[in-house]
Amino acid sequence: MREFVSVHVGESHPGIGTVVLNRVPTNMLSRQAYRELTSAAIEVGQRSEIAAVILFGGHETFCAGDDIDELRTLDRAEAETADRVRREAFDAVAAIPKPTVAAVTGYALGAGLTLALAADWRVCGDNAKLGATEILSALIPGGGGCVRLARAVGASRAKELIFSGRFVGAQEALEMGLVDELVAPDGVYDAAVAWAGRFADTSTAAIALAKALVDAAPGTGVDAGLDVGLDADTQTRRYGEVFDAAGGQLGCPL
Repeated sequence: MREFVSVHVGESHPGIGTVVLNRVPTNMLSRQAYRELTSAAIEVGQRSEIAAVILFGGHETFCAGDDIDELRTLDRAEAETADRVRREAFDAVAAIPKPTVAAVTGYALGAGLTLALAADWRVCGDNAKLGATEILSALIPGGGGCVRLARAVGASRAKELIFSGRFVGAQEALEMGLVDELVAPDGVYDAAVAWAGRFADTSTAAIALAKALVDAAPGTGVDAGLDVGLDADTQTRRYGEVFDAAGGQLGCPL
């Protein structure tokens, strides 16, 4: 039973699963919340009736980052465990073998921004604020946050955001690639549903393979890295299965 993270599938949006953060008022992420997020990510990845996934923090705030008060109580060993749990959660979200969209309302700060960056697409309210704000608490983005940010906006801009910890408005976030779509604040979830709904009838096996290959080696050939939990043999076997299911009509060979 999860307390802070839940999974919803409604009859009005068949094929779409929503992972909801519910740690009011700001959805700050504690160790428990991270573990629940990992569990929810695994669940939506395994449920056959879910073809696409929305990450949602409610209509007020997507996620204001780590629970700093909790972090300040940890000793060194506990802090190392907390960072591992954080990384596992973000990696689990990124590894969901289905299209994922973060529906960003209010604030996506610190670890909340990293969580949004773990999704394939980001829809944002035009009044939202985003930022890699960890430096304001004498911390740095954990759980792979520095790498995800650099991949999204480039190394120089990522460094500026991390070093300053400044808030970024929605329009600037769109221009620099932190988000992919701006809508009115009240339309964020509906816009995420519209994006996710495009894939409800698409081959889930083909999408899973394509997503794994893209994520394995951004900006390089598909044979580099393969650090997404699939070794080369598994990739080849899965491609063969998808190829057979498509009647031999796939256009992106390994």
